[in-house]
Amino acid sequence: MTAAPRTPADPARLRALPKVLLHEHLDGGLRVATLFELLRQRGIEPPAPDEAALAAWFDANAHAGSLVKYLEGFALTVEAMASPEAMERVAFEAAVDAHADGAVLAEFRIAPLLFESHGVGGERAVEALLAGLARSPLPLGQASGLIVCAMRHLPPAESERAARLALRYRDHGVVGFDLAGAEFGHPPGQHAAALQLVRDGGLAITLHAGEADAAERVVEAGRLGARRIGHGVRLVDALHDPAHPQRAALVDEVRALGLHLEVCPTSNVHTGAAASVAQHPITALWRAGVSLSYHTDNRLMSCITQAEEAGALLRETPLVEADLLAMARQAAQHSFLPADARARAAAAIAAWAG
Repeated sequence: MTAAPRTPADPARLRALPKVLLHEHLDGGLRVATLFELLRQRGIEPPAPDEAALAAWFDANAHAGSLVKYLEGFALTVEAMASPEAMERVAFEAAVDAHADGAVLAEFRIAPLLFESHGVGGERAVEALLAGLARSPLPLGQASGLIVCAMRHLPPAESERAARLALRYRDHGVVGFDLAGAEFGHPPGQHAAALQLVRDGGLAITLHAGEADAAERVVEAGRLGARRIGHGVRLVDALHDPAHPQRAALVDEVRALGLHLEVCPTSNVHTGAAASVAQHPITALWRAGVSLSYHTDNRLMSCITQAEEAGALLRETPLVEADLLAMARQAAQHSFLPADARARAAAAIAAWAG
């Protein structure tokens, strides 16, 4: 017998469901209308003639089954954003959209040094992004913060520069440090010096790991000081590996390290890390007692909101609303924002749950 389809949740309820957003790349989350306008302002020809066609272009790339096609849009968005005014606008709009989508706490990330080749220095980029968040409905420091990314495929000296940049703004709204970019072939240990700088400077670390590489990378990231893991879905391979039963110890170590996974189901499907939302590892990992929560990764690239992500999980997996609320509570607990911000978020989640 085939299971009866689950009743879709009401869109308004999905938006109202309190959420904590920990994993969203600002250069992957622009509004289509904003991107189209910024491209025209900079004299860059969009890959589509109007906003509707541009949205369709991103949707086609997301569903092309190719990581290369999925990533095509980032060159476009970085070039479009390459002015302080544009960066401030993008950060502000990202927080507005997250708030409208039910977020009570949000952290946004980007690699500021990517803009140097377009004439905007790292410091100016960070200051513009922080200014955008500061005037948003999720105020900087009170309900939002910025994570500075280094690109892991670049030389370690570049990640050290990014680390120093993050530390410079540690008390002004930068709440964490990340290694992003192509994971396979670029393990976090290659950037141990940058991670040491960040740890010594008292800044929290989240690392992309276990998305395009093995489960062992999740534990490696934790041993290098990460408190959270971007994606981490390959950890599921360690749950049931008859050929290597000792790999189950990896899951035990993840729990012992207190790691929290920032899982992005729809993005994982688009990049090939999961076959579908229904078959996504999030359910198995959650049932195994791994601390995790659900996120968008790239609202624009994956054509997804966090409310729609919640709807897909409720529709296509055995997870229920109580699971999503529990994930939100865990996300609030593991946020890099100050304790009073985390407490307010937890209270908002509790009040909604009744």
